[in-house]
Amino acid sequence: HHVIDAAEDIEVIAPDGRRAKAKIVGGDPETDLAVLRVSLSELKPIAVGNAEEARVGDPVLAIGNPFGVGQTVTMGIISALGRNQLGINTFENFIQTDAAINPGNSGGPLVDAEGRLLGINTAIYSRTGGSLGIGFAIPVSTVRNVVDQIVATGAVTRGYIGVEPQDITPEMAEAFKLPRREGAIIAGLLRNGPAEKAGVKVGDILLEVDGQTVRNTAGMLNLISQLKPGAQADLKFLREGKEISLKVQVGKRPRPGRGER
Repeated sequence: HHVIDAAEDIEVIAPDGRRAKAKIVGGDPETDLAVLRVSLSELKPIAVGNAEEARVGDPVLAIGNPFGVGQTVTMGIISALGRNQLGINTFENFIQTDAAINPGNSGGPLVDAEGRLLGINTAIYSRTGGSLGIGFAIPVSTVRNVVDQIVATGAVTRGYIGVEPQDITPEMAEAFKLPRREGAIIAGLLRNGPAEKAGVKVGDILLEVDGQTVRNTAGMLNLISQLKPGAQADLKFLREGKEISLKVQVGKRPRPGRGER
């Protein structure tokens, strides 16, 4: 999304050198993904892999146009899976790779040894502006979910419960004698929001969303966002040392303003 955001003209160049103007179907700044429409014949779609089956150490290839020099392929391995809390996007579940990714690689594919799409390259960690062997790709499962929604409706709809979460630090767990360090503390509530209406209180620790464990705030955001607005979600909390369950009517997450993440 950041590649085409605010662009007035977008041109796509096919591998055989053909050029065509592209139109934006829709974008999602919270995952940094966008969908373009282009009128070019005989384009072959990339084979799609399964990022859920990928393992740390698997070989991968990153394809892009670093610094505008032309299509380039670099090789590396999957360094880590499920990276989050990096402050890059609102919703993070990155594949980390040491394949060289530089400015110009964003939006390019990260593929496995068979050429199947595993993710979309989106960012690097660097103090110099160039590759230091720490690059991040959005997993194909996220890509498909976002792209399918944009193609169908032009936008992405996510669940929302109206809470301000906070991670549990070791110091916090010790100070408040918390029995566990996993979960997300509810530090604030939207007045008359879905969570407040359901009886959630500040200080509650969210443990599960529809039976899925909440490990931190990033995990909580990802789980809540996947809920369908209007549906009821079963949330498990820790309150004053006791586990309680509450049913929350899921709301619709507000769309971020321009430039927001």
